[in-house]
Amino acid sequence: MAITEQDPGGVVTLARDLIRCPSVTPDDGCGIAALAAVLERIGFSVTLLPFGEGAARTPNLFARIGTGQPHLCFAGHTDVVPVGDADWSHDPFGGEIHGGILFGRGACDMKGGIAAFVAAVRLYLNRHPRPQGSISLLITGDEEGPATNGTVRVLEWIEKQGQIPDFCLVGEPTNPAGMGEVIKIGRRGSLNARITVNGTQGHVAYPHRADNPVHRLLALLGELTAAPLDTGSEWFEPSSLQVTSIDVGNTATNVIPARAVARLNIRFNDLHTGADLSGWIRTVTARHAPGADIHIAISGESFLTEPHEPVEALRAAVRDVTGQVPRLDTGGGTSDARFISRYCPVAEFGLVGTSMHKADEHVSLADLKQLTAIYAGFLEKVMR
Repeated sequence: MAITEQDPGGVVTLARDLIRCPSVTPDDGCGIAALAAVLERIGFSVTLLPFGEGAARTPNLFARIGTGQPHLCFAGHTDVVPVGDADWSHDPFGGEIHGGILFGRGACDMKGGIAAFVAAVRLYLNRHPRPQGSISLLITGDEEGPATNGTVRVLEWIEKQGQIPDFCLVGEPTNPAGMGEVIKIGRRGSLNARITVNGTQGHVAYPHRADNPVHRLLALLGELTAAPLDTGSEWFEPSSLQVTSIDVGNTATNVIPARAVARLNIRFNDLHTGADLSGWIRTVTARHAPGADIHIAISGESFLTEPHEPVEALRAAVRDVTGQVPRLDTGGGTSDARFISRYCPVAEFGLVGTSMHKADEHVSLADLKQLTAIYAGFLEKVMR
């Protein structure tokens, strides 16, 4: 593909092609296959890695060019969330361009980011046909879904192959309003808990003949939420516990229910671990409601990549292109970086995320070109 000023590295063309693949989780919609074909033409060795069975089968790929060090990996996902019920002004999978804006599901989250990195690699290889190190891509089709047969399984495969990278860059949309604002160097952990308190159903006029589980549930929730978990740490904001649901399924006004269920989520910083918080929840629950059923799921631990090289190289590349020094941040939700952090240092930088998961998701062509230039500059700094 020709490298032109209007489409540097083919970023616009590839972004449109990927958007036109209706890859709504768990369907691939040709997304992985289309990307694999492009990478093979560039010179990458591509391995398709589908994991899972039946409806849970997830398309993934790992592609690498070069065998030396340093080994830089780019991680991303071709799957997208559903179109939703809101009206779209443009075909969600049309890849339409109007007024310098590219529309479509996945435009900013994160097919645009993938296209920018591939375009940056094209530009880099045009200048350095035989790079000293190696560049790889870890692409999954299951980031927006359960995330069980995607990045986690690919990382296990990469480790067995002895190909763990020295650093990984995740192309999630990190910028709140404009390019160059934020680099993510960590994420909070996330814990979900469901607590079921069992009691004895009875008439509200005869409470001594019943055992009201709601009262005990409220007492334990009161203790869990009575004080902040912490006041934050050097790189993280304070941890947050939020009760998300309290249900008894009671349609009567004169009946004490037999059970009460609460759900809560904790987004926790590096002062805690999922295991420590789980133990605390169980201890408090036992104090107020012995015998309660507790189910806890930890979707990820907190992690932090110290802001040394190559984070500083990424920061410098952003400054060179945008003119501003990006803020290093650990806020927001979770991403596949939580899995990658178990294997190597990882940071996240991508497009502006204001339209992700919305109707008429879009990205400006100017931002696509800027991101391509940033990634290309980053490659120049870390692959020398």
